[in-house]
Amino acid sequence: MEKILDIIEAIAHEKNISKEHAIEAFKEALINTAKKLTNFTSTFEVIIDNDTKKYSIYKVITVVADDDEQLYVEVGKEGNKQEIESDSFIALSDAQEFDDSLEIGDQLKEEFILEEHGRTASANLFRELEYHVQRRIEQDLFEKYKEQVGTVMLGTVNRVDADDNTHVEIGELKGILTQRNRIKGEKFKRGDSIRALLRYVSVDPDHGLFLELTRTSPKFLEALMANEVPEIDDGVVEIVAAARIPGERAKIALKTEQMNVDPIGAAVGVKGVRINAVSQELNGENIDCIEFSPIPEVFITRALSPAISQSIKVDADAKKAVVNITSDQKAKAIGKSGINIRLASMLTGYTIELNEIEGVTERQVDSSETSEATKTTDTSALEDLFR
Repeated sequence: MEKILDIIEAIAHEKNISKEHAIEAFKEALINTAKKLTNFTSTFEVIIDNDTKKYSIYKVITVVADDDEQLYVEVGKEGNKQEIESDSFIALSDAQEFDDSLEIGDQLKEEFILEEHGRTASANLFRELEYHVQRRIEQDLFEKYKEQVGTVMLGTVNRVDADDNTHVEIGELKGILTQRNRIKGEKFKRGDSIRALLRYVSVDPDHGLFLELTRTSPKFLEALMANEVPEIDDGVVEIVAAARIPGERAKIALKTEQMNVDPIGAAVGVKGVRINAVSQELNGENIDCIEFSPIPEVFITRALSPAISQSIKVDADAKKAVVNITSDQKAKAIGKSGINIRLASMLTGYTIELNEIEGVTERQVDSSETSEATKTTDTSALEDLFR
């Protein structure tokens, strides 16, 4: 077994794990094998010489006081426990019978030769090594995808189960898009390519290591906007907040510190090409882009658009806003099934209360709609220029 480290390096390359992780798995396999061949209460230490590519296993016994509780260990199930002597510790008085110079805390080491246990040792080591290498593979995958939580993943639908959960193949792992994480009305079939947000990486007794995906989170909208809008991806335009009723409507608040950049224009794109691409991915979800303001009154007023508010009173401590609005604007503020005011409240973080007042809000006339100025034929003002 002298060249076994070469085999471990080959396994690391084949299984696509780091050499360090493969060696750690090998050490754990050696220790567990040694315990199975001796006593589970024993403590072992593995030392590897990278130059000679040899390893050594040592049984370690620690010297403790005569009345130390670690000298005994409980075994058995609840209600049928018993104490037995631990193989990892030795009382000071017993240790000094062999060497009177020993003190509490000293360690006695005895080399354990695995090869002396024949085929039993080989079979146990193989099983242990296989198990621990697989654990390292799963750990590496877990860490790899954990770093990608909150990003958009592209995968292929493998199947849809009886509970209407969509199983998606993503790289080395499988993802699960549950019904509650799917936009209402969406249907997927085997072979479809879908994009979804990685919500978290989980380990389940039934599914093993898997990725939980979502298409309903506001974070998915933000990630899609970042993919479509370079200004957002570069940090020139910042997404302050987003709110969604999945598949129906969404509001997103944007801001920028650069005076020459229009955050709304950047997000919408020429002829709406950017925002339409995101909307199409979200099953036709309507997306309102709003410019963020640090002034709550202004931000809430913008969030309630297309309704026009008359005045607003904000209680910042209670996170509550009372908005005065005329009767002709109230329906717009509430929206179909209350969707507009709900989204405005979610976006701003304020509880919004509408107070209907008398009057009608006049439509603001756009400057482009004003009548053309009357042309004049009087050129007397220019006469001095030509003298």
